[in-house]
Amino acid sequence: MTTLDIEEPAQLRIYLHQHNHIAAGEEVTITPLAGGVSNRTVLVERPSGEAWVIKQALEKLRVRVDWFSSPQRIHREAAGIRALSALLPPGSVPRPIFEDHEHHLLAMDAVPQPHANWKAMLLAGDLHLDHVEQFARILGTIHRRSHERREQLASSFGDRSFFETLRLEPYYSYTASQHPMAQPFYAALLAETRAQSLALVHGDYSPKNILVHADRLVLLDHEVIHWGDPAFDMGFSFTHLLSKARHVAALRPIFIEGAERYWQIYVDAVGDFSLWDGYEPRAVRHTLACLLARVDGRSPLEYLSADERTRQRALTLALMAEPPATLPQLIQTFAQGL
Repeated sequence: MTTLDIEEPAQLRIYLHQHNHIAAGEEVTITPLAGGVSNRTVLVERPSGEAWVIKQALEKLRVRVDWFSSPQRIHREAAGIRALSALLPPGSVPRPIFEDHEHHLLAMDAVPQPHANWKAMLLAGDLHLDHVEQFARILGTIHRRSHERREQLASSFGDRSFFETLRLEPYYSYTASQHPMAQPFYAALLAETRAQSLALVHGDYSPKNILVHADRLVLLDHEVIHWGDPAFDMGFSFTHLLSKARHVAALRPIFIEGAERYWQIYVDAVGDFSLWDGYEPRAVRHTLACLLARVDGRSPLEYLSADERTRQRALTLALMAEPPATLPQLIQTFAQGL
Protein backbone atom coordinates (compact mmCIF):
# COMPACT_ATOMS: atom_id res chain seq x y z
CA MET A 1 0.00 0.00 0.00
CA THR A 2 1.38 3.44 -0.95
CA THR A 3 2.26 5.87 1.82
CA LEU A 4 2.23 8.89 -0.48
CA ASP A 5 -0.61 11.30 0.30
CA ILE A 6 -0.84 13.91 -2.44
CA GLU A 7 -2.97 16.16 -0.22
CA GLU A 8 0.20 16.71 1.86
CA PRO A 9 2.03 19.38 -0.20
CA ALA A 10 5.49 18.59 1.20
CA GLN A 11 5.14 14.92 0.26
CA LEU A 12 3.91 15.71 -3.24
CA ARG A 13 6.69 18.22 -3.93
CA ILE A 14 9.31 15.60 -3.00
CA TYR A 15 7.59 13.02 -5.20
CA LEU A 16 7.40 15.34 -8.22
CA HIS A 17 11.09 16.22 -7.92
CA GLN A 18 12.22 12.63 -7.37
CA HIS A 19 10.27 11.37 -10.38
CA ASN A 20 11.48 14.21 -12.63
CA HIS A 21 8.01 15.57 -13.28
CA ILE A 22 9.27 19.03 -12.32
CA ALA A 23 12.77 20.49 -12.52
CA ALA A 24 15.22 20.46 -9.64
CA GLY A 25 14.62 23.53 -7.52
CA GLU A 26 11.29 24.29 -9.24
CA GLU A 27 8.74 25.57 -6.75
CA VAL A 28 5.13 24.69 -7.43
CA THR A 29 1.90 25.74 -5.76
CA ILE A 30 -0.22 22.82 -4.56
CA THR A 31 -3.89 23.27 -3.68
CA PRO A 32 -6.17 20.42 -2.54
CA LEU A 33 -9.45 20.36 -4.46
CA ALA A 34 -12.81 19.47 -3.00
CA GLY A 35 -15.12 17.23 -4.93
CA GLY A 36 -15.57 13.52 -5.33
CA VAL A 37 -15.59 10.92 -2.61
CA SER A 38 -13.32 8.38 -4.29
CA ASN A 39 -10.06 10.25 -4.84
CA ARG A 40 -7.60 12.69 -3.40
CA THR A 41 -7.36 15.53 -5.92
CA VAL A 42 -4.96 18.48 -6.04
CA LEU A 43 -4.13 21.36 -8.36
CA VAL A 44 -0.43 21.82 -9.16
CA GLU A 45 0.56 25.20 -10.60
CA ARG A 46 4.03 25.62 -12.12
CA PRO A 47 5.96 28.90 -12.47
CA SER A 48 5.64 28.58 -16.27
CA GLY A 49 1.87 28.96 -15.95
CA GLU A 50 1.25 25.30 -16.72
CA ALA A 51 -1.26 23.71 -14.35
CA TRP A 52 -2.07 20.07 -13.65
CA VAL A 53 -4.75 18.22 -11.73
CA ILE A 54 -3.40 15.12 -10.00
CA LYS A 55 -5.75 12.42 -8.74
CA GLN A 56 -4.95 9.57 -6.36
CA ALA A 57 -7.50 6.80 -5.95
CA LEU A 58 -8.64 5.88 -2.43
CA GLU A 59 -9.36 2.33 -1.35
CA LYS A 60 -12.00 3.41 1.20
CA LEU A 61 -14.29 6.08 -0.15
CA ARG A 62 -15.24 9.19 1.81
CA VAL A 63 -18.88 8.48 2.56
CA ARG A 64 -20.96 7.82 5.65
CA VAL A 65 -21.22 4.05 5.14
CA ASP A 66 -18.37 1.62 4.42
CA TRP A 67 -17.62 1.61 0.69
CA PHE A 68 -14.45 0.09 -0.77
CA SER A 69 -13.00 -0.16 -4.27
CA SER A 70 -9.57 -1.06 -5.58
CA PRO A 71 -7.40 1.99 -6.31
CA GLN A 72 -6.41 0.29 -9.57
CA ARG A 73 -9.46 2.04 -11.02
CA ILE A 74 -7.37 5.19 -11.58
CA HIS A 75 -5.66 3.32 -14.40
CA ARG A 76 -9.01 2.49 -15.94
CA GLU A 77 -9.65 6.23 -15.87
CA ALA A 78 -6.38 6.86 -17.71
CA ALA A 79 -7.38 4.34 -20.37
CA GLY A 80 -10.79 5.99 -20.54
CA ILE A 81 -9.30 9.41 -21.17
CA ARG A 82 -7.24 8.02 -24.03
CA ALA A 83 -10.28 6.31 -25.57
CA LEU A 84 -12.57 9.32 -25.17
CA SER A 85 -9.95 11.61 -26.68
CA ALA A 86 -10.24 9.57 -29.88
CA LEU A 87 -14.05 9.59 -29.87
CA LEU A 88 -14.84 13.21 -28.94
CA PRO A 89 -13.91 16.62 -30.38
CA PRO A 90 -10.59 18.05 -29.11
CA GLY A 91 -10.87 19.67 -25.68
CA SER A 92 -13.82 17.54 -24.55
CA VAL A 93 -11.63 15.76 -21.96
CA PRO A 94 -8.36 16.90 -20.32
CA ARG A 95 -5.01 15.85 -21.78
CA PRO A 96 -3.19 13.22 -19.67
CA ILE A 97 0.31 14.13 -18.40
CA PHE A 98 1.57 11.07 -16.49
CA GLU A 99 0.34 7.93 -14.76
CA ASP A 100 1.91 6.12 -11.79
CA HIS A 101 0.89 2.51 -11.12
CA GLU A 102 2.81 2.25 -7.84
CA HIS A 103 1.11 5.22 -6.17
CA HIS A 104 -2.13 5.03 -8.19
CA LEU A 105 -1.82 8.54 -9.61
CA LEU A 106 -3.09 10.22 -12.73
CA ALA A 107 -2.00 13.72 -13.73
CA MET A 108 -3.76 15.69 -16.46
CA ASP A 109 -3.96 19.23 -17.75
CA ALA A 110 -6.08 21.49 -15.56
CA VAL A 111 -9.04 23.07 -17.30
CA PRO A 112 -8.07 26.74 -17.78
CA GLN A 113 -9.52 29.45 -15.60
CA PRO A 114 -12.04 30.88 -15.46
CA HIS A 115 -14.25 27.81 -15.30
CA ALA A 116 -17.24 26.71 -13.25
CA ASN A 117 -18.56 23.38 -12.09
CA TRP A 118 -21.82 22.68 -13.90
CA LYS A 119 -23.49 21.12 -10.85
CA ALA A 120 -22.81 24.28 -8.84
CA MET A 121 -24.18 26.40 -11.68
CA LEU A 122 -27.37 24.35 -11.88
CA LEU A 123 -27.98 24.44 -8.13
CA ALA A 124 -27.55 28.22 -8.27
CA GLY A 125 -30.25 28.39 -10.95
CA ASP A 126 -27.77 29.10 -13.76
CA LEU A 127 -29.25 26.79 -16.39
CA HIS A 128 -28.63 27.29 -20.12
CA LEU A 129 -30.26 24.97 -22.63
CA ASP A 130 -27.14 25.14 -24.81
CA HIS A 131 -25.20 23.45 -22.00
CA VAL A 132 -27.87 20.75 -21.79
CA GLU A 133 -27.59 20.22 -25.54
CA GLN A 134 -23.79 19.91 -25.31
CA PHE A 135 -24.23 17.41 -22.48
CA ALA A 136 -26.52 15.33 -24.71
CA ARG A 137 -24.25 15.51 -27.76
CA ILE A 138 -21.18 14.40 -25.80
CA LEU A 139 -22.97 11.35 -24.43
CA GLY A 140 -24.61 10.48 -27.73
CA THR A 141 -21.27 10.75 -29.51
CA ILE A 142 -19.56 8.45 -26.97
CA HIS A 143 -22.26 5.82 -27.37
CA ARG A 144 -22.55 6.00 -31.16
CA ARG A 145 -18.87 6.16 -32.02
CA SER A 146 -17.81 3.53 -29.51
CA HIS A 147 -20.48 1.17 -30.86
CA GLU A 148 -19.09 1.78 -34.34
CA ARG A 149 -15.60 0.86 -33.02
CA ARG A 150 -16.79 -2.06 -30.92
CA GLU A 151 -14.22 -4.49 -32.34
CA GLN A 152 -11.44 -2.23 -31.02
CA LEU A 153 -12.98 -1.19 -27.69
CA ALA A 154 -15.15 -4.00 -26.34
CA SER A 155 -12.31 -6.22 -25.14
CA SER A 156 -10.22 -3.32 -23.76
CA PHE A 157 -13.07 -2.19 -21.50
CA GLY A 158 -14.74 -5.52 -20.84
CA ASP A 159 -13.78 -5.65 -17.15
CA ARG A 160 -16.78 -4.27 -15.24
CA SER A 161 -15.43 -4.78 -11.71
CA PHE A 162 -15.21 -1.06 -10.93
CA PHE A 163 -18.71 -0.52 -12.31
CA GLU A 164 -19.90 -3.30 -10.01
CA THR A 165 -18.24 -1.92 -6.86
CA LEU A 166 -18.86 1.77 -7.52
CA ARG A 167 -22.26 1.71 -9.22
CA LEU A 168 -24.25 -1.51 -9.22
CA GLU A 169 -23.58 -2.47 -5.59
CA PRO A 170 -23.92 0.98 -3.92
CA TYR A 171 -26.67 2.29 -6.18
CA TYR A 172 -28.75 -0.78 -7.01
CA SER A 173 -28.02 -3.69 -4.66
CA TYR A 174 -27.70 -1.56 -1.52
CA THR A 175 -30.81 0.48 -2.33
CA ALA A 176 -32.76 -2.72 -2.94
CA SER A 177 -31.73 -3.91 0.52
CA GLN A 178 -33.37 -0.78 1.98
CA HIS A 179 -36.66 -1.34 0.12
CA PRO A 180 -37.93 -4.92 0.02
CA MET A 181 -40.81 -3.95 -2.27
CA ALA A 182 -38.29 -2.69 -4.85
CA GLN A 183 -36.07 -5.78 -4.75
CA PRO A 184 -37.70 -7.55 -7.74
CA PHE A 185 -37.34 -4.37 -9.82
CA TYR A 186 -33.65 -4.03 -9.00
CA ALA A 187 -32.93 -7.74 -9.40
CA ALA A 188 -34.41 -7.75 -12.91
CA LEU A 189 -32.57 -4.56 -13.87
CA LEU A 190 -29.24 -5.88 -12.54
CA ALA A 191 -29.58 -9.05 -14.60
CA GLU A 192 -30.57 -7.06 -17.66
CA THR A 193 -27.69 -4.61 -17.26
CA ARG A 194 -25.10 -7.35 -16.89
CA ALA A 195 -26.40 -9.01 -20.06
CA GLN A 196 -25.93 -5.94 -22.29
CA SER A 197 -22.73 -5.43 -24.30
CA LEU A 198 -23.37 -2.57 -26.69
CA ALA A 199 -21.16 0.48 -26.22
CA LEU A 200 -18.71 2.35 -24.03
CA VAL A 201 -20.48 3.42 -20.83
CA HIS A 202 -19.03 6.36 -18.90
CA GLY A 203 -20.70 5.26 -15.68
CA ASP A 204 -20.44 8.63 -13.91
CA TYR A 205 -22.07 10.95 -16.41
CA SER A 206 -23.14 13.72 -14.07
CA PRO A 207 -23.10 17.55 -13.86
CA LYS A 208 -20.58 17.33 -11.00
CA ASN A 209 -18.12 15.87 -13.53
CA ILE A 210 -18.54 18.73 -15.98
CA LEU A 211 -16.56 21.97 -15.98
CA VAL A 212 -17.76 24.87 -18.11
CA HIS A 213 -14.95 26.91 -19.69
CA ALA A 214 -15.55 29.56 -22.36
CA ASP A 215 -19.16 28.29 -22.53
CA ARG A 216 -17.96 24.81 -23.45
CA LEU A 217 -18.39 21.60 -21.45
CA VAL A 218 -15.35 19.52 -20.43
CA LEU A 219 -15.95 15.97 -19.14
CA LEU A 220 -14.04 14.63 -16.11
CA ASP A 221 -13.84 11.48 -13.92
CA HIS A 222 -13.79 8.32 -16.00
CA GLU A 223 -12.87 5.65 -13.46
CA VAL A 224 -15.95 3.44 -13.97
CA ILE A 225 -15.91 3.54 -17.77
CA HIS A 226 -16.61 0.11 -19.25
CA TRP A 227 -18.22 -1.77 -22.11
CA GLY A 228 -21.86 -2.45 -21.35
CA ASP A 229 -25.33 -0.92 -21.41
CA PRO A 230 -25.40 2.75 -22.51
CA ALA A 231 -28.90 3.06 -21.05
CA PHE A 232 -27.25 3.26 -17.62
CA ASP A 233 -25.59 6.55 -18.58
CA MET A 234 -28.91 7.98 -19.68
CA GLY A 235 -30.67 6.97 -16.47
CA PHE A 236 -27.82 8.16 -14.26
CA SER A 237 -27.62 11.57 -15.96
CA PHE A 238 -31.39 12.01 -16.30
CA THR A 239 -31.69 11.57 -12.55
CA HIS A 240 -29.63 14.71 -11.97
CA LEU A 241 -31.80 16.90 -14.19
CA LEU A 242 -35.02 15.60 -12.62
CA SER A 243 -33.72 15.81 -9.02
CA LYS A 244 -32.62 19.40 -9.59
CA ALA A 245 -36.04 20.18 -11.06
CA ARG A 246 -37.44 19.04 -7.72
CA HIS A 247 -34.92 21.04 -5.68
CA VAL A 248 -34.66 24.34 -7.61
CA ALA A 249 -38.35 25.20 -7.38
CA ALA A 250 -38.11 28.58 -9.11
CA LEU A 251 -36.76 26.98 -12.30
CA ARG A 252 -38.78 23.77 -12.45
CA PRO A 253 -40.29 24.51 -15.89
CA ILE A 254 -36.92 25.14 -17.51
CA PHE A 255 -35.37 22.05 -15.88
CA ILE A 256 -38.23 19.97 -17.25
CA GLU A 257 -37.76 21.59 -20.66
CA GLY A 258 -34.05 20.85 -20.36
CA ALA A 259 -34.73 17.17 -19.62
CA GLU A 260 -36.96 16.94 -22.71
CA ARG A 261 -34.35 18.67 -24.83
CA TYR A 262 -31.60 16.43 -23.45
CA TRP A 263 -33.37 13.33 -24.72
CA GLN A 264 -34.17 14.86 -28.12
CA ILE A 265 -30.56 15.93 -28.79
CA TYR A 266 -29.19 12.62 -27.52
CA VAL A 267 -31.44 10.68 -29.91
CA ASP A 268 -30.24 12.88 -32.79
CA ALA A 269 -26.59 12.36 -31.80
CA VAL A 270 -26.91 8.57 -31.56
CA GLY A 271 -28.90 8.20 -34.78
CA ASP A 272 -29.75 4.56 -35.46
CA PHE A 273 -31.48 2.98 -32.46
CA SER A 274 -32.49 -0.11 -34.39
CA LEU A 275 -29.28 -1.79 -33.19
CA TRP A 276 -30.24 -1.25 -29.52
CA ASP A 277 -33.45 -3.14 -29.02
CA GLY A 278 -35.32 -2.05 -25.89
CA TYR A 279 -32.97 0.85 -25.15
CA GLU A 280 -35.54 3.48 -24.15
CA PRO A 281 -37.55 1.30 -21.73
CA ARG A 282 -34.23 0.28 -20.10
CA ALA A 283 -33.26 3.95 -19.84
CA VAL A 284 -36.57 4.61 -18.07
CA ARG A 285 -35.89 1.78 -15.60
CA HIS A 286 -32.32 2.99 -14.98
CA THR A 287 -33.67 6.48 -14.30
CA LEU A 288 -36.12 5.14 -11.73
CA ALA A 289 -33.43 2.98 -10.15
CA CYS A 290 -31.09 5.97 -9.85
CA LEU A 291 -33.80 8.34 -8.61
CA LEU A 292 -34.38 6.07 -5.63
CA ALA A 293 -30.67 5.32 -5.18
CA ARG A 294 -29.88 9.03 -4.90
CA VAL A 295 -32.27 9.14 -1.95
CA ASP A 296 -31.56 5.85 -0.15
CA GLY A 297 -28.36 4.44 -1.67
CA ARG A 298 -24.81 4.72 -0.41
CA SER A 299 -24.33 8.11 -2.09
CA PRO A 300 -27.50 10.21 -1.59
CA LEU A 301 -27.81 13.64 -3.18
CA GLU A 302 -26.74 16.03 -0.44
CA TYR A 303 -28.88 18.95 -1.61
CA LEU A 304 -32.29 17.28 -1.33
CA SER A 305 -34.21 18.24 1.80
CA ALA A 306 -35.96 15.65 3.97
CA ASP A 307 -39.30 16.53 2.37
CA GLU A 308 -37.83 16.38 -1.14
CA ARG A 309 -36.34 12.96 -0.40
CA THR A 310 -39.68 11.71 0.93
CA ARG A 311 -41.56 12.89 -2.15
CA GLN A 312 -38.97 11.52 -4.58
CA ARG A 313 -38.98 8.16 -2.78
CA ALA A 314 -42.76 7.84 -2.85
CA LEU A 315 -43.11 8.79 -6.52
CA THR A 316 -40.28 6.54 -7.66
CA LEU A 317 -41.50 3.50 -5.76
CA ALA A 318 -44.97 3.98 -7.24
CA LEU A 319 -43.56 4.23 -10.78
CA MET A 320 -41.40 1.13 -10.33
CA ALA A 321 -44.59 -0.91 -10.11
CA GLU A 322 -45.58 0.19 -13.63
CA PRO A 323 -42.77 2.13 -15.37
CA PRO A 324 -43.69 4.58 -18.15
CA ALA A 325 -42.92 3.28 -21.63
CA THR A 326 -40.87 6.28 -22.77
CA LEU A 327 -38.62 8.93 -21.28
CA PRO A 328 -40.91 11.82 -22.31
CA GLN A 329 -43.74 10.05 -20.45
CA LEU A 330 -41.49 9.67 -17.41
CA ILE A 331 -40.56 13.36 -17.53
CA GLN A 332 -44.19 14.44 -17.61
CA THR A 333 -45.20 12.06 -14.82
CA PHE A 334 -42.31 13.25 -12.69
CA ALA A 335 -43.18 16.90 -13.41
CA GLN A 336 -46.78 16.33 -12.35
CA GLY A 337 -45.53 14.93 -9.05
CA LEU A 338 -43.34 17.91 -8.17
